[in-house]
Amino acid sequence: MSGNVTLKSEMPAVTASGLDNVVAAETALSHVDGEAGRLIVAGYDVEDLVKAYDFEGAAAALWRAAGCEPAPSEGEVREALGRAREAAFGDIPALLSSKRHQTVTEGLRTGLSMLADEPGEDTGERDIPAHIRALGAAAVITAALVRTQAGKSPVAPDPRAGHAEDFLRMLRDEAPSAAEVEALNAYMVTVADHGMNASTFTARVIASTRAGTISAVVDALCALKGPLHGGAPGPVLDMLDEIGTRENIEPWLEREIAGGARLMGFGHRVYRVRDPRADVFNKAVTILTNGNERVRFAREVEVAALKALRAAKPGHRIDTNMEYYTAVLLEALGIPRDAVTSVFAMARIAGWTAHVMEQERVGRLIRPQSRYVGGWPEDEAAA
Repeated sequence: MSGNVTLKSEMPAVTASGLDNVVAAETALSHVDGEAGRLIVAGYDVEDLVKAYDFEGAAAALWRAAGCEPAPSEGEVREALGRAREAAFGDIPALLSSKRHQTVTEGLRTGLSMLADEPGEDTGERDIPAHIRALGAAAVITAALVRTQAGKSPVAPDPRAGHAEDFLRMLRDEAPSAAEVEALNAYMVTVADHGMNASTFTARVIASTRAGTISAVVDALCALKGPLHGGAPGPVLDMLDEIGTRENIEPWLEREIAGGARLMGFGHRVYRVRDPRADVFNKAVTILTNGNERVRFAREVEVAALKALRAAKPGHRIDTNMEYYTAVLLEALGIPRDAVTSVFAMARIAGWTAHVMEQERVGRLIRPQSRYVGGWPEDEAAA
């Protein structure tokens, strides 16, 4: 046999489709136990992390766990994020004038890509680390895009406010209630990191090339926007709207399940029991809405859907995932469906950037193998 072609028989066997159960990195950031329905983030069970910190504190905990130097405190992160939001607001006119985006998430992608991996001295951002700049900019960009789509002017940030509070204020141009701030903080802390998911792995691949933190965040967002990853909460609300009435719950579910449709907000690639994040969001939305009609309806749909799924698939456990109550929670906060994925990214950037820090410390390019199954040149096929 001529040439340097590697025969298929010499290649390592494919261990799993979609890299299931393949360990791609060692991390101190988060651990997902799908069998037990447990999520550990920066050494805390996620339910305890929500009780211990607001979003700035959770971000600081992730960055400390990633080995960020100097190790940030919650107060330092809060102050730096305020400055980052102020700096990002200066880019909003250029972003809005570009008109190269059709959705809020596409606009966020464009806006983040306007940030330099290494800003020059004349930008006023030289003293703000890239992970802080990305996190601060995401909130400013998302709020500005939502308001612009509604025909309203962007609202400048308040650097003295907490991150969740300032986002809601920029979104509405009025101060949010304490319950609303608490609910959004709970959401953002809970989704800040979640194991080696598709967008996090994307961030680590880009980080392994030393392309820069901002580049890694932009590419992670591109992965997140896919409907199989971060795009589920919007369709949950579409489902609730389509069902419409209590009388239609069971007939609608029976028809969809019989037709093989996937019910949005139920089941998870990893969790084999109830997603622990769903319980955090359930509590937050109850405090926020005081059990309003929409929440009561969503709970009735949940109970009926779980019953119908278990009847249709006996022996195959399917539970509520976090997207279900994410949808209800963010709707109650006045966040439009088009912005749900961007709000998710506003929080997950804390995790993505922590993974970038970890990966850069490893210092090795991620370069997996593949198995070639295509055609072979005639001389080798005959050999």
